[in-house]
Amino acid sequence: MTDSSGLGFSGGSFGGDLSKLADTSILECKICWWQYDPAIGDEYWQIPPGTPFSRLPDHWSCPNCDGHRAEFMVVDN
Repeated sequence: MTDSSGLGFSGGSFGGDLSKLADTSILECKICWWQYDPAIGDEYWQIPPGTPFSRLPDHWSCPNCDGHRAEFMVVDN
């Protein structure tokens, strides 16, 4: 299955391959549904607005439920 960008997402999952994500991709935690929007950043982890999901630090996790980055799915691309 491919999305409209042709990047090959399956059911919203990027399969952990950060190279498949656009800098503006919004991702949602599949555990608690919290969304990471790069235009907003993440106040809890002190991630400034404009930071793409692919450039989050390795230790980053969902600020709501502590879900790992691999637990996120693409919402908007």
